[in-house]
Amino acid sequence: MKKSFGAKPLAFPLPAYLVGTYDESSKPNIITSAWAGILASNPPCLGVSLRPARYSHAAIVKNQAFTVNFPSSKLLAAVDFAGIVSGKNVDKFKDAALTPIKSDLVNAPYVDECPVVAECRLYKTLELGSHTLFVGEILDIKADEEVILGAILDIEKIDPLVFNYGGHYHKVGGPVGKGFSIGKSLIK
Repeated sequence: MKKSFGAKPLAFPLPAYLVGTYDESSKPNIITSAWAGILASNPPCLGVSLRPARYSHAAIVKNQAFTVNFPSSKLLAAVDFAGIVSGKNVDKFKDAALTPIKSDLVNAPYVDECPVVAECRLYKTLELGSHTLFVGEILDIKADEEVILGAILDIEKIDPLVFNYGGHYHKVGGPVGKGFSIGKSLIK
């Protein structure tokens, strides 16, 4: 029998993304976001939810743009750091020894050390009580050559971080089955 946990924002796994913005003085900033994910395929959209009090919130509204950076597990300390300090008070790129790169397509920086980056133009916003959902239209995905496997990206080479609502970071394990294939065994 299942035990009730009540109404909580639980989903598994949660991504551990770094969201890149420029503040009002054009200083590059990042924030860690686990409340994020793909929202649509046409146009390709990625959503990120932030509290209005977060420093990056105003930057996304002002610039109408952001990047979503997919860090590898080797960036664990930087990812955690970017989620526990405010860009209002520190230079997160400098203190985390990360390199900001000006996006080619949007007014936001991306993190050079992240193996995959999505450049997003703000498409829509939705106020959801404690958070604002920023829906970004993905204008481009950039990936380091070593994580590209033909026409796809190799998740094991990306080595992405995921977050558990309980407060721990995890790594992704290996494949357990082929999508759009393994389920065919149940078709009658």
